Amino acid sequence: MKIHFIGIGGIGLSALAKFLVNDGHKISGSDIKQTEITNDLATNFDAKITIPHHEDAVEGVDRVIYSAAVRPNNPEYQKAKALGIELLSRKESLKSILGKKEVYAVGGAHGKSTTSAMLASLLPKSNALIGAIAKEFGSNVRNYPNDKVVFEADESDESFLNSNPTLAIVTNVEPEHMEYYGYDEERFYNAYRNFVNLAKVRVINAEDEFLASLDVDSIKLYPSKDITNIVFVLVDGEPHTKFDLLDLGTFEVFGFGNHIALDASLAILSAIELGEDIEDIRTNLLNYKGIKKRFDIVQNRENCVVIDDYGHHPTEIKVTMESLQTYKGLRDFSKLNVIWQPHKYSRTMDNLQAFIECFEGVDELVILPIWAAGELEVNIDLKGAFSRYKLLMADSVTKEDGIVKVLKDGHVIREYSEGLITAFGAGDITYQIRGEV
Repeated sequence: MKIHFIGIGGIGLSALAKFLVNDGHKISGSDIKQTEITNDLATNFDAKITIPHHEDAVEGVDRVIYSAAVRPNNPEYQKAKALGIELLSRKESLKSILGKKEVYAVGGAHGKSTTSAMLASLLPKSNALIGAIAKEFGSNVRNYPNDKVVFEADESDESFLNSNPTLAIVTNVEPEHMEYYGYDEERFYNAYRNFVNLAKVRVINAEDEFLASLDVDSIKLYPSKDITNIVFVLVDGEPHTKFDLLDLGTFEVFGFGNHIALDASLAILSAIELGEDIEDIRTNLLNYKGIKKRFDIVQNRENCVVIDDYGHHPTEIKVTMESLQTYKGLRDFSKLNVIWQPHKYSRTMDNLQAFIECFEGVDELVILPIWAAGELEVNIDLKGAFSRYKLLMADSVTKEDGIVKVLKDGHVIREYSEGLITAFGAGDITYQIRGEV
């Protein structure tokens, strides 16, 4: 089929597009701006890319798949509807894309991408569809000529219910994306119940309060007693975690933190259940190299390390802050400076107190304007809310010649040239901290 994607530059939709190329389909797509992702699709997947959206882009296609950000007034959406072309949301499209596959789905509030990428490392001959770039294979997709798929399952719009899981991993459950669920916690938790019940094999973090309450047959991991002897070490200046799991011996994995050991353990137990040899698992786990934008070391110099992290929820930021403090100590840095680009007005308001608390231990906190992600602007007094910190309110940052520069009203108001500098956020902060904008 000829399949067109509206919003193809998104990490999730681009993964589906690449995956469908492997299934023999011809793809095209559009987005509001040219990016690294759209360039990759055009160059390596022979996709015709239209920037920005234009109604002519859907001429001659058999199906249109659109991202959750696309509204009915989009010109391509309207033209496809007028032409009678099949229109599917990303969520709806999963039924046909994954319906006949053997899917190993990873769900949860936090750690989905990491656990998915780890599982892909442990199942080296599987396809993978991940909501982030796995450094091991340099993409959010890996293709193999079989029907086995590691899939990062998204709860934000209940699309994980269309993922046809043979195996389901759930890392943890925490109310998030509540605007989609109408702020109805019962509806939110029921979505997770339904997801878990879809799978024949379930591997869960049994110390999560909600997951522990489920009356389903599952492989249960109790992190506090099943994962022991956790040690953080540097390998060529990069973070690694060593740990013992049950009676299976010692494992080593890229990354710092108890949460890294938890994610790896869930992946290990799943791979064992799928028939992988334990020694192969131990070896293949070392192939995991982290994922882009998760504790992503974008500059590694003796006196100055710069890290990009996608953390955009206080729970994620808090555990990463713990890892940063460990890393700071091992590298013998005196300062930890953090740049935060809040993501979405709704998330910032809903979790404001938790955000205020999660940056404890930072030497200086830089707050950038909220990344709206399509939401209407709301006035939030972040300067007042975060007054306990040594605080800089800024417009943007950049990195030039190894120096991170903080800008306000077109002027550089701070430069960081040593110590540990970390940027948090799910917006364009990832490009700012790399000096790419």
